[in-house]
Amino acid sequence: MNAAILGPRLLEATAPPERRGIDRDAVAMLVTHRATGAQHHARFLDLPSFLEPRDLLVVNDSATMPAALTAMRASGERLQLHVATCIDSRLWLAEPRGAVAAGEEFRLPRGARATAVAPVDPPRPRLWYTAFRLPLSMADYLAANGEPIRYGYVTQRFPLRDYQTMFARARGSAEMPSAARPFTPRVVGALRERGVAIATITLHCGVSSFEAPELPPTERFAVSHVAAEAIDETRRAGGRVIAVGTTVVRALESSLLDGRVVASSGWTDLVIDARHRVRGADGLLTGFHEPAATHLWMLEAFLDRALLDCAYAEAADRGYRYHEFGDVHLIL
Repeated sequence: MNAAILGPRLLEATAPPERRGIDRDAVAMLVTHRATGAQHHARFLDLPSFLEPRDLLVVNDSATMPAALTAMRASGERLQLHVATCIDSRLWLAEPRGAVAAGEEFRLPRGARATAVAPVDPPRPRLWYTAFRLPLSMADYLAANGEPIRYGYVTQRFPLRDYQTMFARARGSAEMPSAARPFTPRVVGALRERGVAIATITLHCGVSSFEAPELPPTERFAVSHVAAEAIDETRRAGGRVIAVGTTVVRALESSLLDGRVVASSGWTDLVIDARHRVRGADGLLTGFHEPAATHLWMLEAFLDRALLDCAYAEAADRGYRYHEFGDVHLIL
């Protein structure tokens, strides 16, 4: 997937819509129908009108951590350290925002220390196994000393609440599972009136740098018995299962047994692309992604390249915005 395939670039969302004078649930929404190739332009508030009674939305309830720390090298140089994925109480995957060496130790706020143990993928040493010595649990330490991860297109600091969805419950994501960000109580109320149900799964998002696209990182997930049963019931009743975000698709596809989603938990390194037949979801609500993002590989499991290219051209023509504070794309 590259820029040539997707045609014109979308605009970057450099701030939350609320900071741009737009309600959180009023961002633009492009609706793409796979069977006909038809495209519709709407607002996220219109979501219930595109769904049917008995449909089920599956959302990710992982909460975003303030996972960016300022680290000090022995030389006195400062660098950002993005805490990504928990291996155990002391060992985490982390992304130093700069070249580091195995064994290098960093000083962190409040007397804490971090040591870059080894790169996860030596040919591409972006993520490192990193040992932390902290005075608190990681969650509490980050809450007191970290800030939300932000990349260069976000030029201002925004509070952690701007990086949370209304479903956030289980702390653990380095980056926001942003497809669910536009949901608000009024949208959820309208969905319930429409007869559309909502189920939750958990997948803790790691870090996904845009500078050097690579395979999605290994991530922790959990699909509960309640969620698996809701999916079964929806299918038996003739409804559709709509995944809210690529993280949800990854969790559901990692929980398949004999073609059915079952309760499961653990680690997933599943890569979903055009070769993958998606069986856990019938549709997808997702954000818009820049051409280098690996999230686009998953979209090709729902749409062929020609239709995906057409959808992005439509979005670009209408001034849609991408990244975590951007607009959304409903694929049915």
